[in-house]
Amino acid sequence: MDPEPPHVLIFPLPLQGPINSMLKLAELLCLSGDLHVTFLVTDHIRGRLLHHTNIQTYFSRYPGFDLASISDGLPENHPRLGDQLTEMFDALEAVTKPLFREMLVSGEMGSGSRRPPVTCVIADGILGFTIDVAKEIGIPVICLRTISPCFLWIIFCLPKLIEAGEIPFKDNDLDAPIKSVPGMEDFLRRRDLPSFCRSGNLTDRIFKRYLMESKQVSRADGLILNSFEDLEGPLLSHIRTLCPNLYTIGPLHAHLKSRLAIQNLPSSFSSTSFRKEDRSCLEWLDQQPYKSVIYVSFGSLATMTGDQLMEFWHGLVNSGERFLWVIRPDSVVGKNWESYISEELREGSKGRAYIVGWAPQEEVLSHKSVAAFFTHCGWNSILESIYEGVPMICWPYFVDQQVNSRFVGEVWKLGLDMKDTCDRFVIEKMVRDLMEERRDEFERSADHMANLARQSVSEDGVSRRNLDRLIEDVRSLSLQGSHIQSPN
Repeated sequence: MDPEPPHVLIFPLPLQGPINSMLKLAELLCLSGDLHVTFLVTDHIRGRLLHHTNIQTYFSRYPGFDLASISDGLPENHPRLGDQLTEMFDALEAVTKPLFREMLVSGEMGSGSRRPPVTCVIADGILGFTIDVAKEIGIPVICLRTISPCFLWIIFCLPKLIEAGEIPFKDNDLDAPIKSVPGMEDFLRRRDLPSFCRSGNLTDRIFKRYLMESKQVSRADGLILNSFEDLEGPLLSHIRTLCPNLYTIGPLHAHLKSRLAIQNLPSSFSSTSFRKEDRSCLEWLDQQPYKSVIYVSFGSLATMTGDQLMEFWHGLVNSGERFLWVIRPDSVVGKNWESYISEELREGSKGRAYIVGWAPQEEVLSHKSVAAFFTHCGWNSILESIYEGVPMICWPYFVDQQVNSRFVGEVWKLGLDMKDTCDRFVIEKMVRDLMEERRDEFERSADHMANLARQSVSEDGVSRRNLDRLIEDVRSLSLQGSHIQSPN
C-alpha cells in the first residue's frame, strides 16, 4: 500500500499581511500535486475570510486543501488592531496553545472532514508556542517569517544591542548611529530600529517576545522568508549563521502568479482582504493618463489623527498630482474622517483624487496609470511595489516598517523615507520629487529591481529552486520524521 501523502499544517499569525503571504504558500504547496494542506486560522479570521472572500469556492479545486480554525481566546468584539497586539499574543499563549496541542494529538482539525495525521507544521515564527508543541509531539516544524529579513536580522541582534548599550537609548537623539547590527553599520540609526525599541523598557512584553525569537526560530527545521537573494543577499548570509537551512522563496505573490500561469490555471481568488474591496478605483485609473497617479495606502492596521489626515490631504492637493487614496472607515482615531474635510479641500481634490475604503492593491500597483506608492512600508506592500517597478514614499507605522523604510530610501534607492514627520510641506515636496524632479532616477532603480524580482521566480530563478527544495524537504521530513541537513 502506498504511504499517505504528507500533510502540512500552516498556521499564520492572525493578521491580514501574514495570512495573505501564507495562503499564497499554501496554494503553491497545493500546486505541487501530492500534499495535503490544512490552513489553520483563528475562528475570528475564518469568519472574515468566509464573509469577504471566495476562499471555499476557489480552493475547492485543490482536493488536498482544507480550511480549519481555532479559538484565539479573545471576545468577538475585540478590535484586534495594532495597539492591541499584546493582548492577542497573551490570549494565543494561554488559550490557543493547549487547543493546538490537542488538535495535533487527536488529529481533529475542527473542519468536519477526515484528514490524515499532520506530518509537518509550517508556522509563523513569532508564534513560538507552535515550535514548543511540535517539538514536544515529535512533528517536524518549519518557521515562516512574513516580515522583512532586514527586520528579522535586527531582532536576532537585540542581545548585541543591549550588550553594547545601544538600547535602551540614553538620550533623545534619534539620528545617533547604531553600530551593533552587522551589515547595517554604515546607515542604521536609532529611528530606523523597530518602534518597540524606543520605549526604553526592556521588560515590555512585546520587546521580550521578540528578544526570544532568535532562540525559538533557530530550533526549527528550517526558516522560510518571503524575499529574494538579489534584494537582501548580504543580510541573508548573516541570518544563515543562526538559521542555516534558509528558504528564500519570494516574492510569494509573483511566484504564485508564475506557477498558475505555467499550469494554465486561472487566478480567480477574490484576495485575502478582510474588507470589501472597492473595485471602482480600477475604472477611475483606466481614465487617467499613463503613470500619472500616486497610490496612497497605509495598510490594514495603521491609524492616524485628524490633524495628520489634514496634513496628508493638504500636501497631496498642493502637489498638484492625481492620487488614489485608501482611507479605511477606522483609519482616523476618534471620529469619521469625512468630518475633517473642508469645502476648500474637496474643491481642490475634484477631478484629481479618488477615495476608497479598500482597494485591490496588487491590481492597482500593476496598473499603467500608477507612477508611485505612498505606503506604510508593510513587507507585502514593498514586495508588490518592487515587483511592479513602482517607486515609494514611506511613512512607517510599527514593527518592521521603520527599518523597511530605511532600506527603501537609503539602501535600495527605490524611494523616499518620511518617518517621524507628518507635515504638508514635506509631503508636497516628496510627492513632487518622486513624480517630477527625481522621477527618472527612481524609475531606473525601480525597473532594475523589478527585473531582478522577476528573474528570481522564473523557471531557473533562485526563489523557484528554493521552493522546489522546500517541497522536497517537506516530503522528506514527513516520511522520515527526522531533521534535514542544512544545504551546502
